[in-house]
Amino acid sequence: MSKHAVSTTAAPAPVAAYSQAVRKGNILQLAGQVGVDPATGEVADGGVTGQTRQVFANLRAVLEAAGADLDDVVMMRVYLTDPAHFADFNAVYNELVTEPYPARTTVYVGLPTGLLVEIDALAVLD
Repeated sequence: MSKHAVSTTAAPAPVAAYSQAVRKGNILQLAGQVGVDPATGEVADGGVTGQTRQVFANLRAVLEAAGADLDDVVMMRVYLTDPAHFADFNAVYNELVTEPYPARTTVYVGLPTGLLVEIDALAVLD
């Protein structure tokens, strides 16, 4: 079973030696996506709400490049820079993710300046 990288210009290009996603068999692991608009290279406006929306746009773009969508995601790991952002993040998450919900872990971390949220995802494809 071979492993191959998935990439798209519809999501931000990697800034180091990693792939936007890697597929092996029916497993698809997406690298963490942040709230950067791939068209402009700028961080999305609107604080954690705007950045979360952009993160999901980036995740969808990578999933689509792999022939998948959010319904294929079984696990999301969310990285927030401030516990005070959880409610605003969660409100957007609840708009964009439908049942049955993927498993999810949320942790608080340091991210590069200006970035408030990052999400990586694991998908299983049919």
